[in-house]
Amino acid sequence: MEREQIDVVRGFNRAVTQRVGALDDEYLSRHRSLGLSRLLWEVGPDGTEVRVLRSRLGLDSGYVSRQLRQLESDGLVTTDPHAGDGRVRKVRLTEAGDKERAVLDRASDELAESILAPLTESQRGRLVAAMTEVGRLLLASQVRIEITDPRSPEARYCLRSYVEELGRRFATGFDPARSIPASDEEMTLPKGLLLVASAHGSPMGCGALKLHPETRIAEVKRMWASPDVRGLGLGRRILERLAEEAAARGMWTLRLETNGTLAEARRLYESAGFVEVEAFNDERYADHWFERRLAG
Repeated sequence: MEREQIDVVRGFNRAVTQRVGALDDEYLSRHRSLGLSRLLWEVGPDGTEVRVLRSRLGLDSGYVSRQLRQLESDGLVTTDPHAGDGRVRKVRLTEAGDKERAVLDRASDELAESILAPLTESQRGRLVAAMTEVGRLLLASQVRIEITDPRSPEARYCLRSYVEELGRRFATGFDPARSIPASDEEMTLPKGLLLVASAHGSPMGCGALKLHPETRIAEVKRMWASPDVRGLGLGRRILERLAEEAAARGMWTLRLETNGTLAEARRLYESAGFVEVEAFNDERYADHWFERRLAG
């Protein structure tokens, strides 16, 4: 990583925090800090679980608890056990909190307008386009990829999204029961593993391995990335992490198959060092089979 790049990022951070008023004790003149205002806004009109707030904002539990106590003392939120699970706490806006959130919305709109107003129409377009790209790249920088229990809600969401997308894209639809399986057991160590990529508490992609120690071969299965983050290299990151996990467990070869409809997947595999080979299984939905040798 180059020193010049680090300096530019630090300069950008200083400019943004100053321009949006993040350094002010009373953000948007609402008698509270940016942190408190953001937390109030994130609670939302329907309320949310405390653990979701922590995950979404990347804050530790102690800090969130202190901030929520402050909002409670101001009469803006209530925090109560979830009706279905006493271990889960849910935060809701009071009537005063709902009104305050509406005020924050209007003040935030006015701040955005004050940033855009001095610029020409062309400059506004450039700034908005740049902010859109920066937002997407910042999201990509916050994605974390972890081995996850395939039975978890996050994993289930990704696996369900994978099946639904193939069903939409394949001319004949997609029935996982007619495909070579990747069961929960096969995606759980020691037989295999499932990686889930997430940011702000939301799952955004996945990829699995089925491990075959007797042949030193690992099969790549269930590769999927949310359309919201495509074009940001998430698929490549998941694929490379799968290769690392396979190599760390003594595998010598990665194998996968794909459908001709998924042209972007084929480009990804080819750019990641996979070579097309003869069919090595009877997957009914596959048109192309790929293989990659692992280091060592």
